[in-house]
Amino acid sequence: MEIQNKAMLITYADSLGSNIKEVHQVLKEDIGDAIGGVHLLPFFPSTGDRGFAPSDYTRVDATFGDWNDVEALGQEYYLMFDFMINHISRESEMYQDFKANHDQSKYRDFFIRWEKFWQQAGPDRPTQEDVDLIYKRKDKAPIQEITFADGTTEHLWNTFGEEQIDIDVNSQIAKAFIKATLEDMVQHGANLIRLDAFAYAVKKVGTNDFFVEPEIWAVLNEVRDILAPMHAEILPEIHEHYTIPQKINAHGYFTYDFALPMTVLYTLYSGKTNRLANWLKQSPMKQFTTLDTHDGIGVVDARDILTDEEIDYASEELYKVGANVKKTYSSAAYNNLDIYQINSTYYSALGNDDAAYLLSRVFQVFAPGIPQIYYVGLLAGENDIDLLESSKEGRNINRHYYTREEIKSAVKRPVVADLLALLSWRNQFSAFALDGTITVETPSEHDIKITRTDHSGDNIAILLANAKTRTFVITANGKTVLQNK
Repeated sequence: MEIQNKAMLITYADSLGSNIKEVHQVLKEDIGDAIGGVHLLPFFPSTGDRGFAPSDYTRVDATFGDWNDVEALGQEYYLMFDFMINHISRESEMYQDFKANHDQSKYRDFFIRWEKFWQQAGPDRPTQEDVDLIYKRKDKAPIQEITFADGTTEHLWNTFGEEQIDIDVNSQIAKAFIKATLEDMVQHGANLIRLDAFAYAVKKVGTNDFFVEPEIWAVLNEVRDILAPMHAEILPEIHEHYTIPQKINAHGYFTYDFALPMTVLYTLYSGKTNRLANWLKQSPMKQFTTLDTHDGIGVVDARDILTDEEIDYASEELYKVGANVKKTYSSAAYNNLDIYQINSTYYSALGNDDAAYLLSRVFQVFAPGIPQIYYVGLLAGENDIDLLESSKEGRNINRHYYTREEIKSAVKRPVVADLLALLSWRNQFSAFALDGTITVETPSEHDIKITRTDHSGDNIAILLANAKTRTFVITANGKTVLQNK
């Protein structure tokens, strides 16, 4: 199955039911045609970060099922898998072989060896200035010591958690691993590969080691060359200034719209539609839109789409009107590595208000691109304070484990039923085709009119909404589809 212009669900393998088979069952029995694709978050054996420290890409974690379950899902939905191009677990075959055999290991060049990396720059490197220049996810040099079986020690580059050791993507052994892994993913049903943390993958002396040009383009092009003959696409994942995704999109790749979540929150908090309108006018069609993901609500992504003052306002309003949202949940006290994200479900960020939440999804549906809906958001889920406190992991506030009973109850709620109906209609109405057009008008400070038209001009969807009153009317070829007045 190829990528379809239908809403994509983002879910863990054990969060909509207990395994992949149950995810499949939930989609068929409870969700219906509201969803056409599935981003199945990492389901491989892993040693941390909820799957993002994979140790073996050749197997499905037995807790979740097996490849037959994944492939069965792919018979009915287009699929996206994660490939952590920047790192792999220290429990991987590569790390363990390197640890045991040191320079005699076939994987001696698989990782970025910190001391060896800096040798090329001179005997006194790295300086403190070098370390300070690195775009880091922690307040120290991105290194981790490895003690070899022969008793010697070195340091390896380590951008993220202690289980996630960075890969040298320029080494031949890593290139062979990347090619074999990607080909295997597609053979098991992946239509789209999400390149997790890809902007960190290239390290180069004298740079900040984040989205290093032109080298990053060589990495992306190599991955595309592997996948193109198999008719699979790449979705590079990056949280940064919106101009970087624009560059990636200009090279022909799908991108994420991570600016939309905070822009929509600002719109609904302030009641003003000008910033949303301006952003929609410049957004590309070849993208996946989000309001929520498995991580927090991105802040930095909306910089210069919103002013610094507007971002500060939206952030403070989130803490003020959001249901059970506290600043401490996005702090080091709750293992938050990224000060640029706020931990909350999107529904709770809007005060668990049905009208505001439904309108936020309406804005997402009318935005250019294909909507991605996180599983908690699909069910209009509230912040899970119990899971947050029991784990002391800030992001777990938005990672509730749904039982089948909870799901069957949730889909009966009017706000969820309306959202599912909205997505089902959007999936089949040609006005939302990626080769169509969008026009955006702001009749007043609080009103917005968005018109989506297909390539032929025969099918037109119109949204008239007021961000202050949270009311809206959607029409398709002149007939009312959904409204909240």
